[in-house]
Order: sequence, then structure tokens, then C-alpha cells
Amino acid sequence: MSKVALVTGGTRGIGASICHALKDAGYTVAANYAGNDDAATAFKEETGIPVFKWSVADYDACVAGIKEVEDALGPVEVLVNNAGITRDTAFHKMSVDKWNDVIGTNLNGLFNMTRPVWEGMRDRGWGRVINISSINGQKGQAGQANYSAAKAGDLGFTKALAQEGARKGITVNAICPGYIGTEMVRAIAQDVLDKHILPHIPVGRLGEPEEIARCVVFLASDDAGFITGSTLSANGGQTMT
Repeated sequence: MSKVALVTGGTRGIGASICHALKDAGYTVAANYAGNDDAATAFKEETGIPVFKWSVADYDACVAGIKEVEDALGPVEVLVNNAGITRDTAFHKMSVDKWNDVIGTNLNGLFNMTRPVWEGMRDRGWGRVINISSINGQKGQAGQANYSAAKAGDLGFTKALAQEGARKGITVNAICPGYIGTEMVRAIAQDVLDKHILPHIPVGRLGEPEEIARCVVFLASDDAGFITGSTLSANGGQTMT
């Protein structure tokens, strides 16, 4: 049987591309989503990949949702923590809710999703946890104190958990995308892209979601078994760490 891969935030943007790529690579894929039923239905109809709705910010919902996935498809062996939200604003205007919402999804979500599958991975002696962080977790970004803090926290989580999983055959790695040509980014006015974003990307273009997906497929594979605790920066050279 093929390995089961669960992708959070998997029905749109980078997550959808990750699901496509994992399915094409032979995995049995499940896509989690939180809110957009129309997009999830369209994704399921297009790909045949089953979709499961819950918020990664809610631990009990994660436990129940993962059980539903495993009852339907089998044990989760590859977990891609991709779900994320933004609530951008200058820090002096940032509300407690905007802070907590982003931390709850983008950082706490990693615990909420990984903890329920961790013991099974340990028992089986194999697992892959791949956390989608961000360039802004590496360099920070004005107006994103909440997002940058959460995404930097994702990297600390990755490095610590990798040390715990290594002897049990579990690798834990992070990917930090830069500006990727998702629907959200392509909605930015072209003059803003041309003047303020593209000039800072040495390769001179946005990344494509499929390029991030290919990174995930590699890190999920047996070929990447000696790579753990690593951060793969996929940002066109914008920030080099």
C-alpha cells in the first residue's frame, strides 16, 4: 500500500500543489481545510483527493479529524503542516485577537497536528513531518510581527522535534518559501510587484507553487532519510541563510 500523506490547508494555493505532487508521486493523499467549502469541493472534484474540514488551531478538532482520516485511509505517515493565515497590521495597531489568531493557526497548529500522529510514527519506526514556514520567519517583516513570530517558532519546533525523532526513523524538516505566485500574491498590484517585490528577488521572478511542492516530495521520500532538522529556503535568493 502507498504511504498516507496528510496536508493541512491542502485545497488551495501551495497546499493544493503539494497535494497534486504527492498524489503524482504515489502517495495516498488527504487534504485538510478550514473554511472555504466551495474551493474544497472543487478541489475534490478535480483531483479525487478526499477533503476533511477542521481548524488546526483546535487541538480536539485535530485529534478527531486525524482519526477520521486514519479510519478512512490508514495511518498518517507523512504530515505536511502547511495551513496558515495572516492578520497583518502595524504592531501599535495589532489587537490581541490578531496576535492570537495567527499564533493559534501558524504555530500552535504544528503541535495540534503533529502530537496526535507522533506516537504512531514512533511505533512504526518511520515518519515524515514537513513544516511550511516562511521567508518572513527568517528575516522578519514589518506589519507581520504575529506572522513572523509564528513562522520563526515553526523553525525552532522543527529543530527540536527532529532531535527527538531521529532515532525512531522520523525526519522533521521545514521549508521557507519566499514570494510564491499564488492567487493571493498575484492579486498584488503589478506596479507594487515591479517596484517593491521583484527587484529584491535575485532570480527576478515569483516562485511557483509547484516548486515548493517538489521540495515537499523530496523531503517526504526515502531518499531524504539523512536530512532532518533542516530548513530549505526556496526564495529565489532573496534571503540566504
